[in-house]
Amino acid sequence: MRALATTVAAAACVGVSVAPASATAPASAPTAPTAASAADGSEPVVSRGVPIPAFYNPPAALPSDDGTLIREEPLPLGLSLPGLDGRPMPGTATRLMYKSTDSNGKPVAVTGAYIEPSAEWKGDGPRPLVAVASGTMGQGDQCAPSLALQNPLTLGRETVSVAYEDLAIYRLLSTGAAVVVTDYVGLGATDRLHTYVNRLDQGHALLDAARAARSVPGASVTAESRVGVYGYSQGGGASASAAELQPSYAPDVKLVGAYSGAPPADLTAVMKGIDGSALAGALGWSINGFAQSDPDLKAIVDAHVNETGREALKDTSTMCVGDAIFGYGFTKSTKWTNSGDSLGDIIAADPRAQAALDKQRIGTLKPAVPVRVATGVEDDIVPHEQARQLAVDWCGKGGNVTYEGLKLPNLGDKILTNHLVPLITDQGDAISWLTDRLSGRTATSNCGTLPLKR
Repeated sequence: MRALATTVAAAACVGVSVAPASATAPASAPTAPTAASAADGSEPVVSRGVPIPAFYNPPAALPSDDGTLIREEPLPLGLSLPGLDGRPMPGTATRLMYKSTDSNGKPVAVTGAYIEPSAEWKGDGPRPLVAVASGTMGQGDQCAPSLALQNPLTLGRETVSVAYEDLAIYRLLSTGAAVVVTDYVGLGATDRLHTYVNRLDQGHALLDAARAARSVPGASVTAESRVGVYGYSQGGGASASAAELQPSYAPDVKLVGAYSGAPPADLTAVMKGIDGSALAGALGWSINGFAQSDPDLKAIVDAHVNETGREALKDTSTMCVGDAIFGYGFTKSTKWTNSGDSLGDIIAADPRAQAALDKQRIGTLKPAVPVRVATGVEDDIVPHEQARQLAVDWCGKGGNVTYEGLKLPNLGDKILTNHLVPLITDQGDAISWLTDRLSGRTATSNCGTLPLKR
């Protein structure tokens, strides 16, 4: 794995896609293609100077069944090596568009990628599948995880996107499991904004990605394949949501385990964590997404956000993580409101807004499968205590929970290090735990000792 990590790092240095500079600045909010342009494959949408392939324009009409494959095409992996048997390592990738259902019960097209591994599956049963929910990539369509698999580093005058999840994806492929990656609702697909950290949208998109994988030409996974879900940060919330929703939404998906790293389970607490941090721009993504999905929250935002805030929300709507750090790092949301109160305080004071966030709370349902919740005890971006509380809530409902409080030194307040380092330090243990579930091994809950753990 050390050699693989070195290869990934080295390839990332040379696998750079330099995005063409946009003719206008600053960037404006993305414009959704018309139904006609989406259907006839017209000129691609451009997001912060990056042309989005026409593949990502959803058709005017969508299939009725969730998980139905709408279209697919070969996806060249930016980090790939030739194998001795002629097959590329770590596998052969396919770009996907499939049908899902959004948080308002409406049909939605979601994009992503499926990777058929070169490695053999040596565990029990048929080749399993891992549905990967990426950590925060941004809100611009150019930030989509499937595009990051093709271009591990995207640089332009207006955007910076780094495929930091590729290492976990490649490590999962090395176990012999197939991998499907969701782009989430609206990230990549050009018809709407990405609904960042929306519980239902994310859980549905992840489960429907697992369904869609079965229909990919050449895929070795079937309806009998064991399925695991894997995610950290935003992805940890998505995998946690999928674990709760699977019995009612996707009982046909043979889910056997869920890894949820640093999950944003309580968005009220998370908003306070990211406000004024290096990732303050993520406030814009969450507000943009929820204002799109919830008319009540949109009305509250319109009433309380000042002109500076409106411009920031518009600007962040097309940003990736790198752009947000450079553009809005350590910004306090008090600068975005008419009253000078923080967005968190405004939402907490308004029953309608608080109700909208309460609907996003993860932990109100018992997970259907064994879950592993891991969180850095010093995490101050996606606060540790609310992630730990998710494990407590699930244990209280009789869930099979393995909780890990990762003890690391304080690596710097609000600069992302306390949040990002556990992503790497826990990765090996997380993949080993999930591989055991895919192999049919029993998971042992540590809920009994959770009160003794920080």
